Amino acid sequence: MDDVLIRVERGLGRITLDRPRAINALTHAMVRAIDAALVEWADDDGVRAVVVDGAGERGLCAGGDIRSIHDDVRAGGGADTLAFWADEYRMNARIARFPKPYIAFMDGVVMGGGVGVSAHGSVRVVTERTKLAMPEVGIGLAPDVGGTYLLSRAPGELGTYAALTGTTLTGAEAIACGLADHLVPADRLPALLTALADDLDAVAAHAGTPGPTRFRPWIDECFAADSVEEVLDRLAACGQDATAAEIRTKSPTALKVALAALRRARALPDLESVLEQEYRVSAACLRGHDLVEGIRAQIIDKDRTPRWQPAALSEVDDHVVAAHFAEPEVPFTLAAHRR
Repeated sequence: MDDVLIRVERGLGRITLDRPRAINALTHAMVRAIDAALVEWADDDGVRAVVVDGAGERGLCAGGDIRSIHDDVRAGGGADTLAFWADEYRMNARIARFPKPYIAFMDGVVMGGGVGVSAHGSVRVVTERTKLAMPEVGIGLAPDVGGTYLLSRAPGELGTYAALTGTTLTGAEAIACGLADHLVPADRLPALLTALADDLDAVAAHAGTPGPTRFRPWIDECFAADSVEEVLDRLAACGQDATAAEIRTKSPTALKVALAALRRARALPDLESVLEQEYRVSAACLRGHDLVEGIRAQIIDKDRTPRWQPAALSEVDDHVVAAHFAEPEVPFTLAAHRR
């Protein structure tokens, strides 16, 4: 299809996301095409590994096509979005369980759904240009595409920090969080791609030293709290006012749901269980106010002033948070993907 280039070259299954003007944001058709290719290639002896990259100079993938979510809810109640998420989460699970090397070039922007199409792979390559984020709380959604699985298993509280702030991580920081494996200079990616056709272990020879990160001990101290309010109190006590101010710009409901989702994800046994939980959460967000409002403010009108309801953390009832984890009207299971 036009928006994703799928082919086999020298034994490599090549997937190139090809919507460069939209930083390769994922559509439903793209997800279906990728998933179908993975099903075919899993049993194809002519395909030894899969390589995923993005067209253009700006990045691998900026996430899902969230404008379509806004339009779907306004026009049809969100049924198409639920179908998209179901297929996307199935694709995420298939990537994680793919029986051959799945090599992702995470160059440039890698956000939301872009993390889902790359960070579940077996070989994850970032560069000095990588800008990775799970910024969902800024549009009234909790991290999905297996994001709460990955972030809940990051060292210490780095994942909680990334989820509640929506901060953009460098390639080195993505490696420190367990979201990537190797840092390869961007100008060496073409040579690496050529080398992979002959040697699937070529990544290490092209990789460099990740370098320093901004992570500091106060992150573990502050983000270990079990409530967003307590996180903010601890940040204030540590003098981290800028970080606290950034969190306060996010949807209060999404913040509380995201923290609950991360804590619950830590106790779940596998990615599939977490994806099923994320589907319940995402479906609940779709029924709520803040997701459509967040997309309106960030993408549609671009006024960057979302009117969250409720507007304060203190007004988000615990029962409302718990309701995000209830089974949705449209059941979703990934049992077929489990081993």
